[in-house]
Amino acid sequence: MTTTEQSATEQNAHLNDSYSQNKLMLTVDKLSIVTHTGVTLVDNLSYALRQGQTLAIVGESGSGKSIASLALLGLLPDSLTISGEVKLASSTGMNPLPIANKKGRDTALRAIRGQRIGMVFQEPMTALNPLHTVAKQIAESLRLSGVPKKQWREKTIALLDDVNITDPIDKLSRYPHELSGGQRQRVMIAMALAQQPDILIADEPTTALDVTLQHEILTLLNALKRQHNMAMVLISHDLNLVRRYSDDIIVMRQGQTIEQGHTIRVFDQPKAEYTRSLIAQDFGQALSLVDDNDNDQSQQPAVLQVSNLQVQFPIEKSLFGGTKRWFDAVKNVDMTLTKGQALGIVGESGSGKTTIALALSQLLSNQARVGGQILVNGQDISLLSKCELRTFRSQIQMVFQDPFASINPRMTVMQIVEEGLLVQGVDKISRQQAVMDSLATVHLPAEFAQRYPHELSGGQRQRVALARALIMQPSLLILDEPTSALDSTTQVTVVNLLREIQEKLQISYVFISHDLKVVRALCQHIMVLKEGKCIEGGRTEEVFNHPQHPYAQQLLQADIS
Repeated sequence: MTTTEQSATEQNAHLNDSYSQNKLMLTVDKLSIVTHTGVTLVDNLSYALRQGQTLAIVGESGSGKSIASLALLGLLPDSLTISGEVKLASSTGMNPLPIANKKGRDTALRAIRGQRIGMVFQEPMTALNPLHTVAKQIAESLRLSGVPKKQWREKTIALLDDVNITDPIDKLSRYPHELSGGQRQRVMIAMALAQQPDILIADEPTTALDVTLQHEILTLLNALKRQHNMAMVLISHDLNLVRRYSDDIIVMRQGQTIEQGHTIRVFDQPKAEYTRSLIAQDFGQALSLVDDNDNDQSQQPAVLQVSNLQVQFPIEKSLFGGTKRWFDAVKNVDMTLTKGQALGIVGESGSGKTTIALALSQLLSNQARVGGQILVNGQDISLLSKCELRTFRSQIQMVFQDPFASINPRMTVMQIVEEGLLVQGVDKISRQQAVMDSLATVHLPAEFAQRYPHELSGGQRQRVALARALIMQPSLLILDEPTSALDSTTQVTVVNLLREIQEKLQISYVFISHDLKVVRALCQHIMVLKEGKCIEGGRTEEVFNHPQHPYAQQLLQADIS
């Protein structure tokens, strides 16, 4: 055990002693959730939550950890049958919550949502209203908690500052699509804290954040928990964070409680085989730069060559409609990527990682000003006409950070995956066969072709997004945080799948992630970004073993701890 882990363990031991005599806030007894077809999603989940306590619920994708928390607030569809007993503390004692699908349930729970139990949702792009500014969405929470209108702006700025959003005044007028993934997640946290709830349910609150900000956010949540005497339910797939920041833990699998107890005991002496397998997850190693014949694979043809890439966004208009001031999102970035190799791009939220991905795939808005040269297979893509670019796009495909937001919920998996071929005019029989082949490549059964996105787990949706990209047979695949929302078991599976595809099809990856373990396991080269600049780059192992820049050293140290 490292010094950091020992310190965290000692801290947790102290916390376990400190909250055990605190007021009981919530009890869940034999909570079960069953579909209309009789499939059990949650089976007899029970726990008690006290003031000052952080209870972590972990498990693989589809284990029931999120849906169990949504049931407490009556946020599940009426087609699900919910049973069990949930009690919430009040001035008169422990009062039952009407969680079953009965008339009047929503009216009774409306006073609980936000004010008594707040929630930070997992996918902020789908939880936030795309038509409302940040200020308006946080103000809605403030209004519900009775804050006078004249104080909304001041309170909103303070909340954004508390969750470490830089330049909060500027962010007030921004829309969700104008924020990075990490910034959207922090806006969600600010909204949940606005009504000062007694219990905070944090469903993957650090999903889109880099390792340094993950620790900052959870440290902040812990501080706010102590300040307001809250209790917290932390749903996460990151076992390192759970070990450091939770007091107790529940391990779930396929709706059942596999193991439950103090975090220290579960990590140090796990009783269940499944718990031991979660703790011992191994991502493996990236493919070697040298093949069996001692040939340096970095000497393969260049698939991607980027020179002096610059991206600017307008942030202030002049009186006559022109742009008065520009924001430099990406500053003079160079990169070269050869066939069959993977380049990992890491950095804090808002450092320009996703902007680079959008620039490479020519998906930036018309308002953005892009400079420099981007060559894909020797072709300068900035010189292509719209018609030429549409044809050329098959060579560059992108897998987005949030699969639930990037695939159409009204389309079946078959329709989603075949869409690119449909645009290119491929006949129906060929399209269907290509979809089956693509699903097989990502290890999804053929029968999944008729399912809809909401019927899939997070890992399965990400595989569908990957199949949609691979069906175009690209030479360059851009992956924007493809494993960020997945549990550790599914992350390992997806990384192994990507490594298999890379070796089999010789596709080149630009892999954007805040998870350094995943980058190290998949990428042969790495680039570290900060404030739009590349501050360090090179072969992955060299950068990990001998980082030169202070920020790179800080980033790697935070991941180790």
